[in-house]
Amino acid sequence: MTYVVNESCIKCKLMDCVEVCPVDCFYEGENMLVIHPDECIDCGVCEPECPIEAIKPDTEPGLEKWLEINAEYAKVWPNITVKKDPPADSKDWEGVPDKFKKFFSANPGTGD
Repeated sequence: MTYVVNESCIKCKLMDCVEVCPVDCFYEGENMLVIHPDECIDCGVCEPECPIEAIKPDTEPGLEKWLEINAEYAKVWPNITVKKDPPADSKDWEGVPDKFKKFFSANPGTGD
């Protein structure tokens, strides 16, 4: 088992999870984070830290796509180990449906 970041993170990009990760397995895209599934130790400390519930165990139904996305982009996006401020409009994006099709960016973030 590993944890994955899902669509809820897109454009919200809150980083409370980054602060608590003991193995620094988060990677930063332009408008979301992902978890490297081979680095995640399945400790689960990140899941309750996400106020928008964007982190789930990959054993939950329907997350296969997100496991693939996390694995793919963790290979090319920079590692992030320090919490940054979220986007100024992050609250506006909480709960917005279907963000992946319309707003996902494959561009990397800046990392640490």
